[in-house]
Amino acid sequence: MSAAQRPLRGILMMLAADLCFALLDATAKHLSQKFPVPMLVWARYTLHCLLMLLFLAPTMRWRLIQTRHPVKQVVRALLLVAVTAFAMAAFKRLPLAETTALLFVTPLFVALLAGPLLGEKLRRLHWSASIFGFLGALLIARPGGVIDPPGIALILVAALCYSLYQIQTRQLSPSEDTLTMLFYTALVGTLSMSLAAPLYWSGPWPTGMEAGLIATLGLYGGAGHFLLIRAFRHAPASTLSPFLYAQLIWATLLGWLVYDHWPDMLSFVGMTIIAGSSISLALGERRSG
Repeated sequence: MSAAQRPLRGILMMLAADLCFALLDATAKHLSQKFPVPMLVWARYTLHCLLMLLFLAPTMRWRLIQTRHPVKQVVRALLLVAVTAFAMAAFKRLPLAETTALLFVTPLFVALLAGPLLGEKLRRLHWSASIFGFLGALLIARPGGVIDPPGIALILVAALCYSLYQIQTRQLSPSEDTLTMLFYTALVGTLSMSLAAPLYWSGPWPTGMEAGLIATLGLYGGAGHFLLIRAFRHAPASTLSPFLYAQLIWATLLGWLVYDHWPDMLSFVGMTIIAGSSISLALGERRSG
């Protein structure tokens, strides 16, 4: 049986990747109460970059950075750095589960932006899924709820940047190596946040335990993306797309276990609508494909 014929293995790897990303968000939320968000972003990409250099550079060598589109690679990487920064800033202010759900409006942004940016035809499915998804977002961010308005703005900007990042990924993936694209995100994130360090770093210095937690940001990010890549080698995207939303389950459980927060009923309804709209969009694309 070939790698492409092992969907169960791909699904398990996708669920593990979702857990890594949820752990990354939960850890960043805890650390951001004491340390500046840009420093955490720097740590997330620097550790990720070092891991790739350690494990991939000896075998791939120059192929790790060879690309036909260096400018697009850098722009795409900067978009992901922006996603990480805005999302961490939002997690600092908002509960884990609701913030994760709001970030998952990204596929709906992609569906709407793919028309003008990629020339794809917008069908009734795109419009209906987007409308229902944004209604779900309104239930989470409703007036009178516990959600902080600046935090909502931050996570929606992160979702917009993430949608542009995914569109850029669509444009590059046919001609670029996946590991090269992954390395550029780590390298550009490391360099950009290192150059900006004088603007945001003024202490405090972390303790040994806190330094260990900061280091896990890179481990969770690198492991999550590695598992994601491996998952798509064992199962097609149409099979795996619905399982991306398992991250909502992990985020809800971690929010309850670590921060003693449980979403209220309207927030649960909104989260379900967002996930259902995005999954229906993925399944609709699968049928049309």
